[in-house]
Amino acid sequence: MAKRALKWVGIVLGAAVLAAAGLVGWLTVREYKPAAVEDVEISRTDAPKTVFLSPGDSLTLLSQNTGYAGLGADSDFFMDGGKDVAPTRAQMNANLAGISEFLEEKKVDVFFLQEVDTNSGRTKGVDQSEIYWHQLLSDGKGAYSSSHALNYSCDFVPFPWPPIGKVHSGVQTLTRLHVDSAQRVALPCPFSWPVSAANLKRCLLVSRVPLEGTDKELVLVNLHLEAYDDGEGKAAQTKALMDLLTDEYEKGNYVIAGGDFNQTFPGALDAFPIQDPSLWTPGVLDDGILPEGWQFACDLSVPSCRLLNHPYDPAGSQFYIIDGFILSPNVGLDRVETIDCQFQYADHNPVLIQAALKEEP
Repeated sequence: MAKRALKWVGIVLGAAVLAAAGLVGWLTVREYKPAAVEDVEISRTDAPKTVFLSPGDSLTLLSQNTGYAGLGADSDFFMDGGKDVAPTRAQMNANLAGISEFLEEKKVDVFFLQEVDTNSGRTKGVDQSEIYWHQLLSDGKGAYSSSHALNYSCDFVPFPWPPIGKVHSGVQTLTRLHVDSAQRVALPCPFSWPVSAANLKRCLLVSRVPLEGTDKELVLVNLHLEAYDDGEGKAAQTKALMDLLTDEYEKGNYVIAGGDFNQTFPGALDAFPIQDPSLWTPGVLDDGILPEGWQFACDLSVPSCRLLNHPYDPAGSQFYIIDGFILSPNVGLDRVETIDCQFQYADHNPVLIQAALKEEP
């Protein structure tokens, strides 16, 4: 009897090992391996209202991590110490509608959005990028274009339990400015095999806006840097980001980068201190990474992100300032504001800036 039981235990364990090995092998074969630089399709409308810029003009930009419309005020998340893995359909629909209506209300010149799902199990296969884009076109008055670059593409993410499953998600840039081209620029990946097979492949979405009266360009960089690493990934990705930004500026271009840095800005920890170091903590950006004349644009008066260890609690949530912008010396900052949405539809508040392209001497 004991031998038979041991035999069945061995069979079950053997089957589990084979299944795990098979899954790892399948994920390895199917692993998303983008090139260092890839062209990104720009979806456009036929509306003849695209805005052309010149040096001396101003523009407005808004960045928001949308949390795949799954991380509203009533949500937590297992990676932050909570328990939720995915939203219910009702939660996603409510968050998606709220974010879409907010975008339509603001209608700035450029939107940088992060964590936008295009075909994920956690968000019921809904292409959120199409919904956000068409919401901006709904009144027929705005000629917005849309581009989307994947930074997470996996047929089956096998953790936790129940597992996340299929994920296709990334960063999206929506703009009424005339964009000549867009590219996905890969960032260093801090994860090694086999973890890398089912993990994010971070990137920059770089959009090029020609400027009238000059051969210079406005280079727009939408970013979402590493979150759950040991810090080395964030540092390597930040260096790659700054190398790209300074290279474009040295060519004579105007540069605006924005998004979710997963790192606090100078002064942010004084405004919103870390309450419990045992929970997720962001990296720290330092003024020293910026060459002379460059500047961060962030609002230190309102948090841009909350920890997802429990649902939103205005008195008890851990807050951070990890969303904002970097501007090259030839771009002036007129205004920066984090819009306090009380984290109703996402775990990040939107950050809005008004910037000006300085006239050439």
